[in-house]
Amino acid sequence: MKQLIKNVHILTMDEEWTEYKHGYLLIEENRISQLGPMSDSLPQADEVLDGQKGILLPGMINTHTHTGMIPFRSLGDDVPDRLRRFLFPLEQVMTPKLVRASAEYAMAEMLLSGVTAFCDMYYFEDEVAQAAEAMKVRALLGETIIDMATCDAKDSADALAYCESFIQKWQGHEMITPVIAPHAPNTNDLKTLEAIAALSRKYNVSITMHVEEMTYEMEEFTEKYQQTPIAFLHELGYLDQEFIMAHCIFMTEEDMELVKEYKDNVRIAHCIGANTKSAKGVAPVRGMLEHQLTVGLGTDGPSSGNTLDLFTQMRMFANFHKTHLAERGAFPAKEIVQIATAGGAKTLGLFNQVGSLEVGKKADLTLVETQSVTMFPIFDAYSALVYSANASNVSDVWVNGQQLVKGKQLVLRDVQVLRAALYQQMDEFVAQAKRKASEV
Repeated sequence: MKQLIKNVHILTMDEEWTEYKHGYLLIEENRISQLGPMSDSLPQADEVLDGQKGILLPGMINTHTHTGMIPFRSLGDDVPDRLRRFLFPLEQVMTPKLVRASAEYAMAEMLLSGVTAFCDMYYFEDEVAQAAEAMKVRALLGETIIDMATCDAKDSADALAYCESFIQKWQGHEMITPVIAPHAPNTNDLKTLEAIAALSRKYNVSITMHVEEMTYEMEEFTEKYQQTPIAFLHELGYLDQEFIMAHCIFMTEEDMELVKEYKDNVRIAHCIGANTKSAKGVAPVRGMLEHQLTVGLGTDGPSSGNTLDLFTQMRMFANFHKTHLAERGAFPAKEIVQIATAGGAKTLGLFNQVGSLEVGKKADLTLVETQSVTMFPIFDAYSALVYSANASNVSDVWVNGQQLVKGKQLVLRDVQVLRAALYQQMDEFVAQAKRKASEV
């Protein structure tokens, strides 16, 4: 099957920053087969979409989230130590059906905002994988490993066993890539961290972990080991393998110098919305990039950042980093769009497949309409995406060549049906949440 998208401003996000201000793109099966400037002799296709001068870019990549946590959204948002007072206790009442319903709803939210691939860490991750398969999205998925009893494991050894079975089941899938997801360096003991590194080597799968996110995490490693968490993980061999570090708010100059030696393996998921909402700080992304490290954007979970779209993250990235650096010219919009697309694909190890619009790559695309009142005039398409656009401007989305959003509506599913299914599973969670809220 051939699909032609015409009359669009194409931002390829390739290494040369190629643009076609009045262009077309042809999809054959699941790959991009042609793209270029509009002409009188466009290729024939089975389906033709007139993009009406919209902006066509690679599907955006959410490099860190927790799709099972939709039920937590807007709960205790302004409460100090929310992780231990709300999140950890309420996660005990999560069920496979609740995680599945939450994950499908979260994926719908991401698709409608132009996100075509994501990296997830949560419990009952097999349910998340089944949801991703049903929703037809591209995903890296990892079972959370943490040194405590959880809703689906009695201890970290139990979680490791679940993780290994999960890897065996999903490894080799076209769209779903299993990863290993230890919660953090300070929430797993040494024996578990060593077992995780060994499991990663055994199956040649990536590790994703919260790293250098908490002040108490940094203090603990300084007191116990006289080193940073990154230096500690380096001694365990984590930097020698594919490793996605989420947050890195407190990454030091020495950390950056160390990671630079392993920059082909180690990448960073930057979650500006969640980090600033929790008053933790602004990660040193400029320093990371100056050290040639790879950085992508993440939303964190819908409980931490409240939204799963990258338009919010792009604008917050611009505003917070410019303010933090006291420099209006820091991080031009063009660079921020690159971090949300190609940078995200590189962070997840997917750039050979997606992240830029090039012939031969998988057709993961997002079309942003420019007919809405906030999208006129457009002198710079990158600036329009970062400073003017929002998720509601996404009109059409393709993943692996299949159109999953058409005219701002999901093609395969109905959002209201997904919401009703999620709400049906939330009774016990809501009861417990109200009880916890009354204690604050």
